[in-house]
Amino acid sequence: MKKLLIFSLIIFLSFCAGGPSESEDNSALVNSSPSLQTQPGQEVHAEEHDHEVLHVSPEQQKAWLISLGQPQLEPFQKIITLPGIVSLNQNQTAQITPFVSGKVAELKTDLGQEVRQGETLIVLNSPEFARAQANFLQARANLLLSQKEYERAQKLLASQAIEEKEFLRRKAEHEKIVTEYGVLESILHSYGITPAYLEALIAKGDALSQKGDFYQIANPHLPLLSPINGTVIFRDVITGEQVNPDKVLLTIANLSSLWVILDAYEKDLPYLKEKSSVAISSTLYPNQIFHGRIETINAIIDEKLRTVKVRVVVPNSKRLLKPNMFVQGQIIWQDPNQKVLTLPEEAVQSLNDEKIVFVAGAEDKFAIKHIKIGEVIGQRRIILSGLSGDELVVIKGAHTLKTELTKGTTGHAHVH
Repeated sequence: MKKLLIFSLIIFLSFCAGGPSESEDNSALVNSSPSLQTQPGQEVHAEEHDHEVLHVSPEQQKAWLISLGQPQLEPFQKIITLPGIVSLNQNQTAQITPFVSGKVAELKTDLGQEVRQGETLIVLNSPEFARAQANFLQARANLLLSQKEYERAQKLLASQAIEEKEFLRRKAEHEKIVTEYGVLESILHSYGITPAYLEALIAKGDALSQKGDFYQIANPHLPLLSPINGTVIFRDVITGEQVNPDKVLLTIANLSSLWVILDAYEKDLPYLKEKSSVAISSTLYPNQIFHGRIETINAIIDEKLRTVKVRVVVPNSKRLLKPNMFVQGQIIWQDPNQKVLTLPEEAVQSLNDEKIVFVAGAEDKFAIKHIKIGEVIGQRRIILSGLSGDELVVIKGAHTLKTELTKGTTGHAHVH
């Protein structure tokens, strides 16, 4: 009996030691599961593909304002952004200097004041100007007398009352007086007087020609007129100051049109052309674009900076841009022979530091497509790779889909 009990105990212990354990059995089941098998060199998660698909019911698509569209083929565009600075339009800027020496009798304008072309800015008391008027009037009196003598000589020559030699002498004398008169008239014009002023002066002189005292009608007050419409941006003169022709008294600038001087690098030169449109922006006005055109491209490259100055003319009717303001200029170069795929900017989303779009599939499913993007063309983004152009892409509501995707599940949409 004792031997029988020992034999039974040995058989029982042998059976317990040799049978498979529960943990070993479960491990075998897991390793045999086809859903977790991987190919050599790949690292694939069982749920990875499913996490990139959303199922959204038609009702929910309508509620989320989901809109679909295909990528569009457009001519390739290169956008060049250049730093620049606002400058005065030197073609519409004038410096006011005295034409003759004199004392400032009256100052009729000040800094910041708007002036019109032909408006009197400063009045000079100038004896030199008065002397020039008197000399001109005397020359005119001489001219009128000489003209009568010359006409008389012509008649005498025709009746052979004088010899031709005498006629030629009188003719040369008359031509000399005509030349002197022209020179003195030019001097008055160089002082900036208007034709109306000169006509009034001549009328006074002709009325006084019999007496010949022209200094009494010569006005020593010389008006300095504005040659352009503009704003007084510089002043260096006071009433009573003695000034000379080499001093700049005022600067007038038309601020309704300005220059923007851009710095372009050598690599940008193939894309720059005169008359091309330029979009000017400033951090001071983040939501506003000022439109201009390239007027000139400097022919010389800066030896040290390796840049080229590009002058852009920009209308400034609202006076928002100011000289010496820092700005940026954006130039869009288009190649009609090269086409690229584009999508609206809002269709492109960021996910895990990558760019994605949502592509519509069957059964109200939206799958993620990973893409590479290029530059912006207006409100559209260039798609470099990831799309063929035949897909239906979510162009509105993509941000909502991305939000729901990152949540994992919603009431009307769920992640497969």
